[in-house]
Amino acid sequence: MEEKLTRRRLLLRSAAMGLGLIASGTARAAGRGLTPRQPEGPFYPEEDQDDQDTDLTRVAGSAGAALGTVVLLDGTVRTTDGSPAPGALVEIWQACASGRYNHPRDRNPAPLDPDFQYWGRTVTDEGGSYRFRTIKPGAYPNSPDWMRPPHIHFRVIVPGLPTLTTQMYFDGEALNAGDRILRNLSPALRNRVVCPFEPVPGNRDAIAGRFDIVIGQPGGEPAATPEID
Repeated sequence: MEEKLTRRRLLLRSAAMGLGLIASGTARAAGRGLTPRQPEGPFYPEEDQDDQDTDLTRVAGSAGAALGTVVLLDGTVRTTDGSPAPGALVEIWQACASGRYNHPRDRNPAPLDPDFQYWGRTVTDEGGSYRFRTIKPGAYPNSPDWMRPPHIHFRVIVPGLPTLTTQMYFDGEALNAGDRILRNLSPALRNRVVCPFEPVPGNRDAIAGRFDIVIGQPGGEPAATPEID
């Protein structure tokens, strides 16, 4: 009788541990951290443009292709409970391969790329997924003693939630360590906006990466100084 009770206790304990692991996993999923806010910067597009699609490597009506390394970028938009956010508006804007924005306030003397779209938008699908084809932006001087690393600006709009504006960085860039905006985040928060990229098999001129976004009510996480790009 005692042996049966012991076995039963072991079975109950194992079941409880299993349920605990499931609950723990669910709690982690529900408590996933928000994507930290980053400054919009001064180069958000001032005017609408005809070509607003997800392929920034080509401009409608032009036969040319943008200069630079092609970036295949996808990801999901989710809320803090892990639920996908279908129908979320996702906008990106960035510098071209030379490090210049197509914006009247950008005084960078680097050349513009007439075959680069600079800005695009999409709406997430039922699973909260989005996808863009763009190029790796160039670094550029923000001040005499500060070079901004390659980065892509994001704006995400989910009905009923505050708009999220952030920036995505490329893992392994030497300039990341000294960037004043990125450095303003804690190491844990930095990891949420710095993304690894891998070469695309069979295409030496393309890299692919994933930037998953978590959006929700602000939780007091620090944002970088908003008045600089």
